[in-house]
Amino acid sequence: VQLQASGGGSVQAGGSLRLSCAASTSIFSVSVMGWYRQAPGSQRDFVAFITRSGNTNYDDSVKGRFTISRDNAKNTVYLQMNNLKPEDTAVYYCNLYYQAQNYWGLGTQVTVSS
Repeated sequence: VQLQASGGGSVQAGGSLRLSCAASTSIFSVSVMGWYRQAPGSQRDFVAFITRSGNTNYDDSVKGRFTISRDNAKNTVYLQMNNLKPEDTAVYYCNLYYQAQNYWGLGTQVTVSS
């Protein structure tokens, strides 16, 4: 399983970014896909996940601002991030969860300036 995240960058507070994560695996469509983030000096924290059927769940800190979605035909999961805040600054990681196994991609940096 290989996961490639992209779309990070630097924005000002209130701006938007859209992260993408392409998965090179045949199990994508039957897997739970998620996004996590890790700020400097902090642990990796949950951001959002989406099930194979499209059910979603978000951390309270991003509810109403972030939207996770998936395109099973493209083996890709997205994270639309709106109204970004400086505290959203972190490295964002894509996660694939299948049969009690977690797979991680390399992260993409998101920096939000005030």
